[in-house]
Amino acid sequence: QVQLVESGGGLVQPGGSLRLSCAASGSISSPNIMGWYRQAPGKERELVAVITTGGHANYADSVKGRCTISRDNVKNTVFLEMNSLKTDDTAVYYCHAAPYYSGARYWGQGTQVTVSS
Repeated sequence: QVQLVESGGGLVQPGGSLRLSCAASGSISSPNIMGWYRQAPGKERELVAVITTGGHANYADSVKGRCTISRDNVKNTVFLEMNSLKTDDTAVYYCHAAPYYSGARYWGQGTQVTVSS
């Protein structure tokens, strides 16, 4: 049974930075894609950034240039470095993992990020 556990959320002022971490317990078949989604109040869940086992990353236009996603394949951990945070970045951030060759999809419980002065 795979579980994803996020950490690193919190309250930050506009222009500040946060680093989110997500650690997977259990084995996720490789190759796989891991990443971050977010959901703001009253809005649908949206992709923030994803990264493949090989290190190829994709970002939402809204965070390009401000966020960097990285991963440690040995530890099955994915990170999201967020800089120049805006109030629009306020949301619950969810970690996601999906092996390429199975229908399995894993979600974390979410971590709250609040950007406010």
